[in-house]
Amino acid sequence: MTTASAALAAPRAAFREVWLVSAGHCLTHWYPATFYILLPLIGQELGLSYSQIGLVMTCQFIAGAVSNIPGGMVVDSVARKGFLLALSLFWIGFPYLLMGVSHHYWMLLACSALVGIGNNLWHPAAIPTLAKRFPARKGLVLSMHNMGGNVGDAIAPLAVGALLGALTWRQIVVVNLAPGIVVSFLILGYLGTWSVIGEGTERQPSRPWDHLMGLLGLLRDRAVAVLVTSSMFRSMTQSTLLVFLPLFLTREMGYSPFAVGMCLFLLQAAGFAAAPIAGHLSDRMGRGRIVMSSMAMTAVVLVFMAIAGASPVFVFFIGLLGFFLYALRPVLQAWLLEAAPQNRGGTSIGVLFGAQSLGSAIAPVLAGMLSDRYGLGAMFWFVTATIVVANLLILLLPKEAGKPA
Repeated sequence: MTTASAALAAPRAAFREVWLVSAGHCLTHWYPATFYILLPLIGQELGLSYSQIGLVMTCQFIAGAVSNIPGGMVVDSVARKGFLLALSLFWIGFPYLLMGVSHHYWMLLACSALVGIGNNLWHPAAIPTLAKRFPARKGLVLSMHNMGGNVGDAIAPLAVGALLGALTWRQIVVVNLAPGIVVSFLILGYLGTWSVIGEGTERQPSRPWDHLMGLLGLLRDRAVAVLVTSSMFRSMTQSTLLVFLPLFLTREMGYSPFAVGMCLFLLQAAGFAAAPIAGHLSDRMGRGRIVMSSMAMTAVVLVFMAIAGASPVFVFFIGLLGFFLYALRPVLQAWLLEAAPQNRGGTSIGVLFGAQSLGSAIAPVLAGMLSDRYGLGAMFWFVTATIVVANLLILLLPKEAGKPA
């Protein structure tokens, strides 16, 4: 009786880990989502052009691109994944506090780069470990993890839009550090020794040569290379929208900070609803079918947004965009982990997020240059092109990739 009870209790206890890690993931997205709302105000205070505003996010994503792959290798070498998660969360939140006390553009760029470095530890530690602990429900569990990110992305703009009526943006970034510190200590306390070592997973050798050969093996794999490149173009779509959609709503449609926060809440709430649906369906129907249909619908919605312009129906399309664009993330992650070697989970996720950071670094500057020359409406045609390329790349995958097991 006791043995049976323990066997039943273990999965429930393990699944509670998913909720805690998802809460931490919520905050890793909360901080950048807060910053996207504050960025127009910061740009106005410092007198920044569209290109300079885009460069702020480019610095963050370049730092992420450079540090993600070595970060993934570090994660594969360190058994205590919970410690890495707590460290990553603190590292993401603290630079925003430094931004609040700075009055210089170069400091803004430096802090943005620090956020990019800190963020590279979270995903390589969290995603492969969750996938290995729940192999039969990989798509669903990773969708829940992504839902945590969607919650942060959705609630942060709403909360900040309301707080801006009473506080300055500098006061907000100071107050904003508190929840990150609390959740970091919770993760450290409950999941400080969290790992997959001892559960059939061998610890990775620490020799740099072994990591380098493992990385080269990943890059030579056709399925991995195609998925990573497609994800890079999808991230170009997402990062451009997150930077310039608030600017479009503020400057072209005349929305208040609270109204902008409501629109971004709608974008992320739709993604929150889509993630578990897409993850579950991909477990049953195959990754490829879900990815290609979601990308195709994203492109269609973006075309309608470009045509709609600054009209009331534009807000309706924001919700549709969030549903299809954010449904992709957990499915692509699960697909990559299935294509990569089991003992290279952290490195494969590091490669994925490194490529995504590279795409996210390039896109805001390109979109800013286009917007300076042709107006903010040109940005929608740019992101439509990037998501179409991402979808076309999926056609290059081996025929057996993406089918349900």
